[in-house]
Amino acid sequence: MNIPTKNFTIDHKSKLPLHVQVEELFRTLIKVEPYSKGALLPKEVDLANLWGVSRNTIRQATNKLEHEGLIVRKKGIGTRAAEKKSLVTGLDHWYSFTREMQEKGVEVINLLLKTESVSPNETISNFFDCSPAKKIFKLSKLKGENADEPIVYFESYFHPRIGLSAKDDFNIPLYTMLQDHYGVVVHQSRENISACQAGTVIGKKLKVPAGFPVLKRERFVYDLNGKPVEYNIGYYRSDKFTYSIEIAKSSES
Repeated sequence: MNIPTKNFTIDHKSKLPLHVQVEELFRTLIKVEPYSKGALLPKEVDLANLWGVSRNTIRQATNKLEHEGLIVRKKGIGTRAAEKKSLVTGLDHWYSFTREMQEKGVEVINLLLKTESVSPNETISNFFDCSPAKKIFKLSKLKGENADEPIVYFESYFHPRIGLSAKDDFNIPLYTMLQDHYGVVVHQSRENISACQAGTVIGKKLKVPAGFPVLKRERFVYDLNGKPVEYNIGYYRSDKFTYSIEIAKSSES
């Protein structure tokens, strides 16, 4: 096994669960050569012995990474890093697209960032319980890995009571900024997910044809007191993004 011991060790005294530590080691391991180039990862039994954990712990971590599409396992052959394909998100990762991608080792940048005051449509005015004549602060963001690889386009509308302005720093994670600068702590999100065609406007931003299928995610965000904070709508390129839903069987069933 060609694994640098210094950078790939388990802290058995840490409060962080072993399977979580192993998961993070795998995330780092698949990014370095020769594994990032497609070489087979070390066998489970060898890694279990090296890191001083059980094979079940190794398997728990690799199951998570396989579910996310980061590794591929073939019976009788072995495990290797997956070819770079679509990104994956889940219902438990609604808080920040940038933060979520950072956790997966993917650095995304703002390809477009625009702020403006607009009149709300019926959906937004009903959610915020405000007059359609009331101007609402709107933030538009196009995110991707580089200028040629847009991934998602967001439009966010914020409740007037928050007081956001164009002077705020929207290059940092949004909900971190809301908490640090305005004392607003987001707590809950209600979402509607559907598929649609990009259309001319969104297609141009995402660099896809108007008829290209995109994932549309509509989000209603509330604070700790159940007050509305943000209405957000995101359009994700279907060839670069996968939405994952994990459902656990109820103990009462």
